[in-house]
Amino acid sequence: MKVAEALADARVRIEPFEASLLLAEASGKNRAWLVAHDGDELPTEIAARYADWVKRRVAGEPVAYILGWREFYGHRFAVAPGVLIPRPETELLVEQGLAAIAQTLSPKVLDLGTGSGCIAVSLALARPDAQVTAVDFSEAALTIARSNATTLGGRVTFICSDWAANISGRDFDLIVSNPPYIAPDDVHLQQGDLRFEPRTALAAADAGLSDLRRIVAAATKLLKPGGTLLCEHGYDQGGLMREVLVEKGFSPLAYRDLAEIVRVSGGRLANPGF
Repeated sequence: MKVAEALADARVRIEPFEASLLLAEASGKNRAWLVAHDGDELPTEIAARYADWVKRRVAGEPVAYILGWREFYGHRFAVAPGVLIPRPETELLVEQGLAAIAQTLSPKVLDLGTGSGCIAVSLALARPDAQVTAVDFSEAALTIARSNATTLGGRVTFICSDWAANISGRDFDLIVSNPPYIAPDDVHLQQGDLRFEPRTALAAADAGLSDLRRIVAAATKLLKPGGTLLCEHGYDQGGLMREVLVEKGFSPLAYRDLAEIVRVSGGRLANPGF
């Protein structure tokens, strides 16, 4: 089978961009090469690998799990079914986190629910002077996160903990988190890539707010005076998050994504020890 034939067959079953991406990765080439060599015969091994990948994608498996990686904040992070797939909107959390510690020397940063480590490692790479600690309750996720930190050269300390249960002391300049925030009965959990991602990384009780509430409460005990908390949340949770933050003594902050939706909320700790 020629390159053009393989792509044409795949493009009627999956998105054209995904068809090109999968073939480029299966062949070890880039998409420009595919265009320039569309009349070339595909080696048997590559054709078989590509056919398998296309079949998996047709069945709904996320491209990131098929390839084993996803790009985030300019870096390639390894991913597997045990961790959430990094998404572009989460880069807003990294951007605002970096802005919050821009004037702080050797800042101490805590990432709660690190998953693949994409947030913690991205912060560590952008701020090599930072002391970054990343937490997850899943040892499987921590294995992937540690591997990403080692591969990319990010200096991060990893701790297995149920949120902040194993963390103590008011010591952090910045706490960031992309926790589960989807309601357990949300129909989107049965659609698209979400069907394949770990439910524990997606859904939370109390209409998706239970873990966010725990993180806000923990932050009141872990942030230095004037420290900043930033959490990603659902498109419709900005108002509720503001209420939770104010209730716990934070001066609230809110940041909009490219669609002008409040996607990251947090605040500076106005009343330490509240």
